[in-house]
Amino acid sequence: MDFGRLLTAMVTPFNEKGEVDLPALEPLIEHLLSTGTEGIVAGGTTGESPTLSTEEKMSLFKRVKEITGSRAQVIAGTGTNDTAYSVFLTEKAASLGVDGIMAVTPYYNKPNQKGMYHHFKSIAEACTLPLMIYNIPGRCIVNLEADTLIQLTKIPNITAVKESSGDLEQVAAVVENSPDEFHVYSGDDSLTIPLMSVGGTGVVSVASHLIGNEMRQMIDHFVHGNVQAASQAHRQLLPKMNACFSAPNPVPLKALLARLGLIANCTRSPLLPLSDSETKELADTFHLA
Repeated sequence: MDFGRLLTAMVTPFNEKGEVDLPALEPLIEHLLSTGTEGIVAGGTTGESPTLSTEEKMSLFKRVKEITGSRAQVIAGTGTNDTAYSVFLTEKAASLGVDGIMAVTPYYNKPNQKGMYHHFKSIAEACTLPLMIYNIPGRCIVNLEADTLIQLTKIPNITAVKESSGDLEQVAAVVENSPDEFHVYSGDDSLTIPLMSVGGTGVVSVASHLIGNEMRQMIDHFVHGNVQAASQAHRQLLPKMNACFSAPNPVPLKALLARLGLIANCTRSPLLPLSDSETKELADTFHLA
C-alpha cells in the first residue's frame, strides 16, 4: 500500500460542549484534500486520541472515510500502550472500511525491544490492512530500534513507519535493510527533506493543515530532482512549521484553523486553548487577519 507522500495527521474538531464535532469534519477534510493532502491519519496524537472514547474513535473513523471516499487513504490511529486493547481497536476500525492502521510505540510501560516486537506483531495479525508503526521517543520514552523495526518489516502488512526519533542514521539503516516497498515517513515537518534525502518517502504532517500546497510543492521539487528549490522551500517554511509547535500540539493548530473558520478553537483538557494575544501573535506568523 502506497499512502502517498504528503499525509496529514488531522485534528479532531470539538464543539463548545466538548463533543466530537462530526459536522465540522467535512469542510476540514475538503480543505485538506484541496491543498495537497494524499492521506489522512485520524485519531492520532494531533487528533487528541488519548481523550477519545472507543465509541468516539469509531464514529470518527467511519465519518472520515465516508467523506473522503476513494480520494485519499484514511489511516486509523488504534495504537495504545495496551496490546490487547490496541488489537481490539484495530479489529473494530478495520470493519469500518478504513485503508490502513497506525499504531504508536507503547508509552509509559517502557517495554523492551522484544516487547515492542510482540506488540506490533499482534496488532498486524489482527487485520489484513497495511500497518504504519509510529516511533516517537519524545512522547513515549522508548525508541523502536532499527534492528527491531527491520525484523518487523518482514511481516507482510507492516508497510510503513512514521519516524519521529530525529535520528537520520537510524532512518538510513531502516531504508537500507527493509523491503523496497516499505515506506519511511518523517513524523516531524522540519525534517521532511533531510529524511527524504536518506531514502524516506514523505511526511505525516501537522503543518499541512495550513501550508499544504507549499509542502506538496516542496516535496515535488525534491522528488523531481530539483534539490536546490526543495531546500530553499524547506528553509522558508521552517518558521511556520515550528510555529505549529509553539504550544503543545494541536493547540496552536486549532487556534489558526478556528481563525480560518474551519473548526471551533476547542481542545480537551489537559490541553487548553491559546489566549487571544497568543493567537494573534501566531496568526501574524502565517499572515492571517
